Amino acid sequence: MSYAAQPAAQAFFPNNPDPSGQVFIYRFDADGRLAGNDTEAAWVWRSYLGTDIRARMSIERDGDLPQSARESMLASGHNCHLDLDHDWLYGDLPDLRHDYSMEARGLTHFRFALNDMLLVGTSKQPLRSIDHVRHLVERGTRRFRAPCEVVEAIVGHSLDGLSSDLVQIGESLDEIEERIVRDAWHGERQTLNETRRRLVLIHREMVSVAGPFRRLEHQHHLDLPERVADMAARLSNRTLALNQDGEQLQAQARLLQDELMAKLTAQTNQLLYLLSLLTAVLLPMTVLSGLFGMNVGGMPFGDSPAGFWIVSTFAALIVGGVLLLLRRIGGSGM
Repeated sequence: MSYAAQPAAQAFFPNNPDPSGQVFIYRFDADGRLAGNDTEAAWVWRSYLGTDIRARMSIERDGDLPQSARESMLASGHNCHLDLDHDWLYGDLPDLRHDYSMEARGLTHFRFALNDMLLVGTSKQPLRSIDHVRHLVERGTRRFRAPCEVVEAIVGHSLDGLSSDLVQIGESLDEIEERIVRDAWHGERQTLNETRRRLVLIHREMVSVAGPFRRLEHQHHLDLPERVADMAARLSNRTLALNQDGEQLQAQARLLQDELMAKLTAQTNQLLYLLSLLTAVLLPMTVLSGLFGMNVGGMPFGDSPAGFWIVSTFAALIVGGVLLLLRRIGGSGM
């Protein structure tokens, strides 16, 4: 194993690139352990910083890589894919930026090309999955006997993060559902909307990972080396399972949102019913007050000391009649 020169800005990248744009290089022996020198190395893992012009020049001049793999690694845009060129597997897969990246956490891309003897990778920002695999390599806690095992570990760690996110979202949805059932759902609309937004983002990442592996199996199932075929099958099955879990959570979130909207609609209807009831009850009293409030001569009970109580009693009888009528029509929930 050898490293590029250590940087002054440790917070951005744990290893700054060397004059060739290379960030690190590992050499593995036949048992998958770190080799002491080049003669013991069975295969090599090289990683470049994608934003370094020196790295681009090194990849362009790398005669070990086929032309199609070099074009894929140096492409300006991102297009998730996996392709096979003779015995070389190359592609572009999404991953999560590392916590110590200077940019906000989110998705970026890992580009690579591999055969039985070499793995060349590049990324524009530090990646959590690559950093995790590097720790496994340096501590010797896992052996990597072939380059495809490293790629499987990188993608697998990314899927572990997605699986953990799905578990947390599932627990959050269960809590929201419990509060909705207890009718303590006030204020849950924003939480549920944010949960659905997270599910949409995770679903997009899972689809972008699962699609290339499925297409690789369908298009090159007869040409894939055995190890690569096994890796693609395992990762494809795992992404399919995670995708199904994500779809179930999305269905649960939609059902909870529908139930929440039904409760909001019921509450609104109840308020509208109460307003309609008050309008119906107060309408006769409004009419009476309007009639007796006219400043004209000949008003009944104008000179009677008990006029106010007579009119009030008459109004109360009318209100009682309206209430009985509403009960008979369908106001039994009053």
